[in-house]
Amino acid sequence: MAPLADGNRTVDGTDTTAADASGTQPVRLSLATEDDLLAVRHAVRFAAVAAGFSLIDQTRVITAASELARNAYIHGGGGDLVVGPARAEGRTGLRLTITDRGPGIPDVEAALADGYSTGVGLGHGLGGARRLMDEFEVRSTPGEGTTIVTTRWRR
Repeated sequence: MAPLADGNRTVDGTDTTAADASGTQPVRLSLATEDDLLAVRHAVRFAAVAAGFSLIDQTRVITAASELARNAYIHGGGGDLVVGPARAEGRTGLRLTITDRGPGIPDVEAALADGYSTGVGLGHGLGGARRLMDEFEVRSTPGEGTTIVTTRWRR
C-alpha cells in the first residue's frame, strides 16, 4: 500500500498509530488495494477507541467501515474513506465519509434492501452498515460515483 499523506501525517496502514494520535483530526485513507481495507479496520478501531466507544460500539463502527470500504473497492473501483470525530448538540461520535469513483448506484433504496447485490455477495453489506450506524446518507449519481456519510454517536 502506498503511503497517503494527510496534512502533516502519513497513513501507511501498518499499525493503529496511523490515525491521528489525538483522535481529534480526520484521517483520509485510500481504498485502492486489499491491504488498504485492512488499514481501514485499524484506523477506524483506533479512532473509535480514541472517541471513547464501548467495545460493542467499536465493533459496530469497524464492521460498518469495513463493509462500506469493501463496497467502494469492489463496486466503485476504489476511492477514499475519511474517519473523524463528529460533534452536534452536545453529542460526540465518529463520522465516516466513503467516496468512490464507480458507476454510481442507480436505485439507492433497492441497494439498501437486504438481498440486493450487483456482484457475487449476499447483498447485506449496505443495509447492514446502515443498521450499525445512527445516521446514514447515500449520495449517488449514475456515472459519477457514490459518497456515503455515516455517523455513530457515543452512548
